[in-house]
Amino acid sequence: MHMSFDFPAQATRQLPSNLACRCVKVDAASWRRAAEELSASGGRFLTLWGADDRGRDGRFRIYAAYLLPQDVLVLEHDPGDVANPTYPSLASQFPSALRMERAIYDLLGVASTEPDNRGWLRHGGWPETVFPLRRDVDGTQQYPVVSEAYPFLQVEGDGVHEIAVGPVHAGIIEPGNFRFSVVGEKVLRLEERLGYTHKGIAKRFEEMRQHDGYRLAARLSGDSAAAFSWAYCAALEAIAGTVCPPRATNLRALALEHERLANHLGDLGALGNDAGFAFGLTQFSRLKEDLLRTNVAAFGARYLMDYILPGGVALDLPEHASRALLDQYLTLERDVKNLRSIYDEHGGLQDRFREAGRLEKDLAAKLGAIGLVGRASDVCCDLRVDHPWAPYDRLKATLVTQTSGDVAARVQVRFGEIGESLQLCRMLLEDVSSGPIRTEVPLAEPDRLGVGLIEGWRGPVMIALETGPDGAIRRCHAHDSSWQNWPLLEYAVLGNIVPDFPLINKSFNLSYSGHDG
Repeated sequence: MHMSFDFPAQATRQLPSNLACRCVKVDAASWRRAAEELSASGGRFLTLWGADDRGRDGRFRIYAAYLLPQDVLVLEHDPGDVANPTYPSLASQFPSALRMERAIYDLLGVASTEPDNRGWLRHGGWPETVFPLRRDVDGTQQYPVVSEAYPFLQVEGDGVHEIAVGPVHAGIIEPGNFRFSVVGEKVLRLEERLGYTHKGIAKRFEEMRQHDGYRLAARLSGDSAAAFSWAYCAALEAIAGTVCPPRATNLRALALEHERLANHLGDLGALGNDAGFAFGLTQFSRLKEDLLRTNVAAFGARYLMDYILPGGVALDLPEHASRALLDQYLTLERDVKNLRSIYDEHGGLQDRFREAGRLEKDLAAKLGAIGLVGRASDVCCDLRVDHPWAPYDRLKATLVTQTSGDVAARVQVRFGEIGESLQLCRMLLEDVSSGPIRTEVPLAEPDRLGVGLIEGWRGPVMIALETGPDGAIRRCHAHDSSWQNWPLLEYAVLGNIVPDFPLINKSFNLSYSGHDG
């Protein structure tokens, strides 16, 4: 990848991060030109967020983060007129930015030049004239919820009708509204409306101390607790100039790979069940339960909400735990290999998986597919491989990809990543040398921006942390890769029949909570 223009040296600074990262202040023309050239050269858009700096220098700020082959590039832009701040939209170059731009307006009142001005997160929960992330807004203020109609885009024609699904779903699944336009059972269009799980995380971070924020980060999306808490700790440690002990980084990676294993096992069972193969659900649920019980013995909890903390980890591996873990990996590897053969050879199952929810490589790349969904469409990116941080920089993880981009491909990526994670876990246990599991992290200086970027099981999760005075958090932006991949589901389902949507949706298995914050 090559960008044909250079940023002024005085506008560029290195950002503390677990990966190489730089921040550049740009004007509107450079903001727009950077997006165009990054899109043309294959740059990957990571996230977009805004900040209210009026109490400090009287301005708003908009930030965009991109993943380049050599580092992470963060662009900082001043949107100008405080009374009517605007910035150039990124949506024409990076379509996944559109919903982020709509969310920024709902929360901060800073608009992009993109004409889609429909709200995304507000849902009538606060007045249109109130922007919760502005410094002069009282975060404790309660507003009456006002029901508002949402202008879904209409599809017209003979035989076209709409099917509304959600926002309340059966079981315990989180809310999301899916509006299908169909002819018969064939899907012509799907439009999503999310944002129902918005919890005000960014405002809550501002009420917390730097050394406590990891607990909230771990709860952004419960199935990605290790990934988000590590991203938060990586950002804080980078700002504070703290190096995590080698034993602690190994244990963090072990926890992260256990999280990946547990989610892949659960998904493979659910995908079998959605295709009418209850045997798969039973067997993979058993394997996931065995792994979660192993988590209790090794890390002290089934789900690792509070295991990764600033400076290291909460607990060391108990005596003899390594032997028990290695035995568990051997059993898991054998059973998953057998189940993979059953899945591959089951005609009814493969008939449901193959060609369902296909996302072609060209479209996946154009629309910014990332993480597991991208790798199933041969969009090759895994931070553990392409931008490895400690201890992955010495583990040499292998990229797992597929080319067909359908449900079958996303199933095969999960199987492949289970095998790769088991291999990484073995290597981590062999490399767990004696030493401390935690070091002290001093209070970071105020007004420092740091980035933590971790490859979670869905894809990259990112924390952009800015410190305040006396150990406070000035702001914290959290990003889940579901932001990129939710819009892709709308394309993957086109041409499929309505009854296949639950299967296609599960093959993506995106986060509502992590997306909404």
